[in-house]
Amino acid sequence: GYQYTSKPYALLLKKKGIEGSHSRRGNCYDNACVESFFSHLKTEKIYLEKPQSLEEAEKMIFDYITFYNNKRFQKKLGNRSPYEYRQAVAA
Repeated sequence: GYQYTSKPYALLLKKKGIEGSHSRRGNCYDNACVESFFSHLKTEKIYLEKPQSLEEAEKMIFDYITFYNNKRFQKKLGNRSPYEYRQAVAA
């Protein structure tokens, strides 16, 4: 991610009123969970279905996030979806 520390990117964020989220220098684990999610999103949805428009991509991503949080089981969560895991922990 050198591009995320560049001046043009910082100016774009400022123009849009967005605060960037950056990991600490040299710590690759700070964003590991979101990097993992985006890897799954691309390999399980985007690369397979190849959206043809922005609207189609937005719907695919929304549908995948819904699936990921509510239906897709994860071994690290005891073969439960994130929703099921949160429900079990809160009980």
